[in-house]
This record gives sequence, structure tokens and C-alpha cells, in this order.
Amino acid sequence: MPGELKNHVAVITGAGSGIGRAIALALGGLGAALCLVGRRPETLESVCKEMPAACSSSKAYVCDLSQDREIEALRVWLMSIHGRVDILVHSAGTISLGTIESAPIGDFDKQYGINVRAPYLLTQALLPLVRLTQGEIVFINSSAGIHTKEQIGAYAASKHALRAIADTLRMEVNAFGVRVLSVYPGNTATAMQDTIQDHTGRQLESQYLLQPEDIASAVIHALLLPRTAEVTDIQIRPFRKAPA
Repeated sequence: MPGELKNHVAVITGAGSGIGRAIALALGGLGAALCLVGRRPETLESVCKEMPAACSSSKAYVCDLSQDREIEALRVWLMSIHGRVDILVHSAGTISLGTIESAPIGDFDKQYGINVRAPYLLTQALLPLVRLTQGEIVFINSSAGIHTKEQIGAYAASKHALRAIADTLRMEVNAFGVRVLSVYPGNTATAMQDTIQDHTGRQLESQYLLQPEDIASAVIHALLLPRTAEVTDIQIRPFRKAPA
């Protein structure tokens, strides 16, 4: 298994924590050359220092994905450093809770910007580099991208939109040898889950939560499948169900 992705160039957004961090470390363990994208340089550098010895290279790239010019600068930087992208993982995301009646429209705009517009624009920017390698694009979605519930209307809307983008993209790029995967995790032990629990006042014990490494393992298995197969969607839930 080590070395399976030797020198494959992987770009991971939201790589400083949570699911993005776990995927970055897993890819590094398989020999990939990593571009870790996030807003906080200290967290990105910390992940770089944790990289397994098998990692070809890991570079932190500080980027505010809400800014078009910074996405373009990332594209230019990747062209100059690598000239290719084998794996693009969209793991950055944000959530704000509230009813549709009362939630500020600014919260909706922020979630749309980070959860929908940013991965759309970044995919546009890097797709020529992914097509060069007949690579893979992974969208870390959410169970909210399939089923919604009260208090998460804006977030669920953004994740439903992300699902539509991934499904459409797959139909457009499969012919060029590019695979597209959407992953729909349930409750996962991340900072986002902390935000949800703080808002709802319902604290879930760790035994009722997925771990980021669970999601990373599922993604890696899909990426390593022979090129005769494509996993399009992965729904993954905590095995132990919390009491209602």
C-alpha cells in the first residue's frame, strides 16, 4: 500500500483540520505530493510536520477561498510548482444554523460562497490540470446534501447544490478519464460538529460520532480502485446510533 500514489499531486482544501487534515495525512502516507490549502498558516504547517515519511512533499498554501483572485493565484502557483493535479479534494466548508424565518441572509451568503461557489470556481480553475492526468475530484459533502432537517436550511441548500455540481461534472468529464466522487458523512468529530452541538445544546459522546479518519479511509479506498470502476457516492454514518 505505501507508495501507491508516489508523486501524485493532491490538492486538499480545508486541510488544516478535521476531514481535510485526515485525508491529507492518508494521502501523504501513500507517497503523494501535497498542496494543503487553508486560511490559517499555523494549522497547515502543523499538518505538514505530521506527514508520514512516505510523503513525497507537502506544501502549505494559505488561501481565502471566498476571494476569486486568491483562487487564481493558487492555480498559477500550482502550474509553476507542479504543472499537474492528480487529485483535488474539496473539504473546506462552513455552517451557520438557524430557522429560515430568522437566520440572517448574510449567513446564507457566506455558506453559499464557501460551500458552493468556491469549489465550483476552484474546479473550473484546476480542471485543465486534472484532465492532463485523468485524475480524480472528491467533494466532501454532508448527510445534509441528501436529507435536510430544521435549523440547517441554508446549509442543506448549499450541500444540495454541491451535489448537483458534482453530478453534473461527472457527466461532463468522465469521457476524459476523470472520476468524480461525492462523500456524504453523518455526524463527525470535527469543529463543525462542535458548532452544531453548541447551537442545539445536544452533546453527542464520541462513540456516536464518525472520526475524520473513517472518512479518509473511505476516500482512499475509492481513489485506489482500478480504473475499470468509479465510486460516485459514499454515504457513511456512525455505526452506533445516539439515543433520540
